[in-house]
Formats: sequence, C-alpha cells, structure tokens
Amino acid sequence: MDLITLAEVSGNLSAIGYGLAAIGPGIGVGIIFGKAIEATARQPELGGRIQTLMWIGFGLVEFLALLGIVCGFLFS
Repeated sequence: MDLITLAEVSGNLSAIGYGLAAIGPGIGVGIIFGKAIEATARQPELGGRIQTLMWIGFGLVEFLALLGIVCGFLFS
C-alpha cells in the first residue's frame, strides 16, 4: 500500500475547508435578497434605491467568496 504524503492530505483538507466556507456567502446572499424583498414590500416607492443597495451588497458578498477561493489556491 502506498504512503500518503502530507501535501496530498493538506490539499484535500483545503478543498473541504473552502467547501465549508462557501456556506457563509450562500447564507449571506439569501439574507440580502430576502431583506430586499421585505423592504420593497414595506415601502414600494423606495424599490429602485433598495434594489441598487441590494446589488452592491450582493457584489461584496460574492467578492469575499471569490477572494476565499483565490486565497485557497495561493496558499496551498
């Protein structure tokens, strides 16, 4: 039976770690869109402003998710 090197194990652990870390942005996106729908339902006249802020928040959350995957590749 072959011996498993430390590099193989750490590579697999970093992939599992990013998979678990991807849960956070998924929850964040759900909260952002849910609260935007709720805010638009409460004050429909501010729908355009709410939608703009929603997309800015979505972009920031997705940027952090992409930053996490890039850092995972850089540090592995």
